Amino acid sequence: MLRCKELFLKKNQDYGTAWRILRLSSITDQIYIKAQRIRTLQETGVSKVGEGIEPEFVGIINYCVMALIQMQLATSEDTRTDIPTDELERLYDAQMNQVMTLLFAKNHDYGEAWRQMRVSSMTDLVLMKLLRTKQIEDNQGTTLVSEGVDANYMDMINYAVFCLIKLTLE
Repeated sequence: MLRCKELFLKKNQDYGTAWRILRLSSITDQIYIKAQRIRTLQETGVSKVGEGIEPEFVGIINYCVMALIQMQLATSEDTRTDIPTDELERLYDAQMNQVMTLLFAKNHDYGEAWRQMRVSSMTDLVLMKLLRTKQIEDNQGTTLVSEGVDANYMDMINYAVFCLIKLTLE
């Protein structure tokens, strides 16, 4: 996932951490746009802007990491909109390390089922996770028996990682 991190840090050089102004719901909607574009490209096979599916999965991963960082900083009441690159890299790494630990654990427990899945099915699962996340956000984070939005962001990253692996192997 070095590719994702490198792009994240390069975009940080271009734009800084302007994304810090976004509410979680706005980040969720941005992820939705990317996932919906992937689904449209899968269904139509036509890209009129010349970018394919892989960059969109990278975008999903990076926006999910942004959301997880936003959540982490919100708990510490850190409202800075300008985070130094070295600190941002540490925050990115910490979130991705947590996500990758979860990915490896679930990959083990589910017997690498993703290898037999279609990329289109995993895209649909990302979209489902997004709809769940939006519902939880609309309920001000309250759930009765479900995991929170952070678990959904992590799951979306995991599906996007699996999709990138499958797309690279094809």
